[in-house]
Amino acid sequence: MTRISLKVDGTAYEDEVEPRLLLVHYLRDRLGLTGTPVGCDTSNCGTCTVDLDGESVKSCTVLAVQADGGEVTTIQGLASDSDWHPLQTAFHQQHALQCGYCTPGMIMAARDLLKENPDPTPDEIRHGLEGNLCRCTGYENIVRAVLAAAAEERRRRAPSPGAVTTTAPDPLKAPATAGQEAPT
Repeated sequence: MTRISLKVDGTAYEDEVEPRLLLVHYLRDRLGLTGTPVGCDTSNCGTCTVDLDGESVKSCTVLAVQADGGEVTTIQGLASDSDWHPLQTAFHQQHALQCGYCTPGMIMAARDLLKENPDPTPDEIRHGLEGNLCRCTGYENIVRAVLAAAAEERRRRAPSPGAVTTTAPDPLKAPATAGQEAPT
């Protein structure tokens, strides 16, 4: 047995684990976080995607001991209080799921994609999610959901209407005098 300590969805855990225990099984069987499904156990489907230290990983390819000292976010850790993450809301509103089995991994991979590219094109979304398989939807609504979530996240970051923004003067430009333009 090996002792590990890690933070999962904001909660610190210390545990003794078999060195061969996969992170996906640690999350599900030890911590009861069953929102992360076990799919293929071969890294082909992406259903078990979680965030480990800021990067999306397929948790069936990571040993729990490799996450020692790290921070894991699962699909269950995305929501804050009673508010869904914009991706969760968009997947619901855009009907981006049928059976729902791939949805947690799709959302976690899309979250990673949007961190890197907050304004992706449909082709960039398809490329960014190519390691996650869905056997039901045909992907079109998934792409729409990621586009909608990206737009919502950009809207949330934009200054509110009526907000006053000021720009500091350029120290390299001389101030203009009355009736004269500043040199460029």
